[in-house]
Amino acid sequence: MAVVLDLLNKDQRPRHPEKAHRPDQPVQQRKPEWIRVKAPGSPKWAETNRIVRENKLVTVCEEAGCPNIGECWEKKHATFMIMGDTCTRACAFCNVKTGLPQALDPNEPESVAKAVEKLGLEHVVITSVDRDDLADGGAQHFADVIQAIRARSPKTTIEILTPDFLRKPGALEVVVAAKPDVFNHNLETVPSKYLKVRPGARYFHSIRLLQQVKELDPTIFTKSGIMVGLGEERNEVLQLMDDLRSADVDFMTIGQYLQPTKKHHPVIRFVTPDEFKAFETTAYAKGFLLVSSTPLTRSSHHAGEDFAKLKAARLAKLG
Repeated sequence: MAVVLDLLNKDQRPRHPEKAHRPDQPVQQRKPEWIRVKAPGSPKWAETNRIVRENKLVTVCEEAGCPNIGECWEKKHATFMIMGDTCTRACAFCNVKTGLPQALDPNEPESVAKAVEKLGLEHVVITSVDRDDLADGGAQHFADVIQAIRARSPKTTIEILTPDFLRKPGALEVVVAAKPDVFNHNLETVPSKYLKVRPGARYFHSIRLLQQVKELDPTIFTKSGIMVGLGEERNEVLQLMDDLRSADVDFMTIGQYLQPTKKHHPVIRFVTPDEFKAFETTAYAKGFLLVSSTPLTRSSHHAGEDFAKLKAARLAKLG
């Protein structure tokens, strides 16, 4: 029997128990030349690693196996993943551990705030696992983390990447009331792929969630991202862009899907840099304030620099 082990935590239990009995998927052994990343290990990377460990924090950089961890941690840019390391959903693309999560850590908001202060972050990204087991999906915990960071680092701008809070009435309002600077919720893929790629989610619920953020607080920047290379058609991506613009989303990210293990959804193809550039050009033409579309684009990659660009783009549009 094949199992997907939790190698990050040197745990012999399956990291993805729901995938353990699935047939192996084909793995693209050789990546194209444009998929190249810097290996972690510099002194600044080590300092970021130390601060994360000292505060007993979880980062999506590690849990999701982000290819940009070497570059980002060298700049002291870490994306904190709150509410534990175990997700209640089992998306076919994701490498975050799945299962029954532990209880929330009441000290986590303060621990995250301390780490943000020690790293001296001007902009921080906070994400989480899905917590369908909680009555509010973790909305109040998001708000508590935002408030704790504001108390210690009032000049730090805050970007959140949230779950969809599906079937959690009132949850979104709690998070928006905490006033993050950027509200990100990823669509991940086109609607025709949801059943296989993102089975626990609902495409139009996610679109509506992003629209509601703007209705509740128009000053908050909204953001969403997708992966390509999962078998989607170009026209489907263009329609998705229109759906995001109908929800008044400001910022769109597009990156190449990379298969974490042979039990995850296979890479159907590697999208070329020229195709990514064409997506960027089209997305700008549709009215997004900012677009990041490259093979190695990820939701929080260059988030601080992108926030400055977002503010400038909004001012230019208003002026």
